[in-house]
Amino acid sequence: MQESQTKSSIFNGTNLKFFAVVLMVFDHIFQMWNTAGVPQFFNMLGRPVFPIFLFLMAESFFHTRSKKKLMTRLLIASLLMGAGNLLLNVYLLRNPDITLINNAFSTFFMTTVYMYAWDLLNAKKILKGIVITLLPILPALLQVLILNENTPTWLIQLFLLVPNILMVEGGFMVVILGLLFYIFREKRWIQILCLVLLSMGLFLLEARGIQWMMVFAAIPMALYDGKKGKGMKNFFYIFYPAHIYIFYILASLFSR
Repeated sequence: MQESQTKSSIFNGTNLKFFAVVLMVFDHIFQMWNTAGVPQFFNMLGRPVFPIFLFLMAESFFHTRSKKKLMTRLLIASLLMGAGNLLLNVYLLRNPDITLINNAFSTFFMTTVYMYAWDLLNAKKILKGIVITLLPILPALLQVLILNENTPTWLIQLFLLVPNILMVEGGFMVVILGLLFYIFREKRWIQILCLVLLSMGLFLLEARGIQWMMVFAAIPMALYDGKKGKGMKNFFYIFYPAHIYIFYILASLFSR
């Protein structure tokens, strides 16, 4: 039981997930129709989404009956969505205004890889933990050597099929944030402190940017009661790619 649970907690795992989904939809509306005048406020609403989902992923990974099955499910979802992005964005319905590289499954899978490595290191399985820690870096190094500003979209999409620490949606910093959420899952205030420090760093690097607004995820995190709720684990696996592809198709067909 986490130390910060209070009577004022209003979020369980399920309704916190749905809260993040609503914010995510606003963010993707901006992504698909910002050239049509959708206000940047929609994009701002989406900044807390990744931290919330990573926070919930830390909870899920700790409580799941089979961590390897969860990782496998995320990997399959990542590969399928990467293939869907490649097929739709490059071959079926190319839209010059939108590069379809959304694949949060890849980020979540990569985060669980490092959570698993952390578990191994804690269990004194040092060599195995180090190997798993280094594995995602190898394809990242290969991409650094090959990809450049002239790389065609289809090749970038092809590289995105293989999850690695550099090419995940949101960047490697969100993977590290997810790992910190897992390491300190019994200390809610430290989890929130990690989020605040990362957000401050982003603000200092780019004060005019909006990514620092991920700090507002601290509010629902603080109000999480530590309970799973109804779960509905398959909802996100279906809704996430479905709404992105529907939005992309609509934006490509009717916003030109």
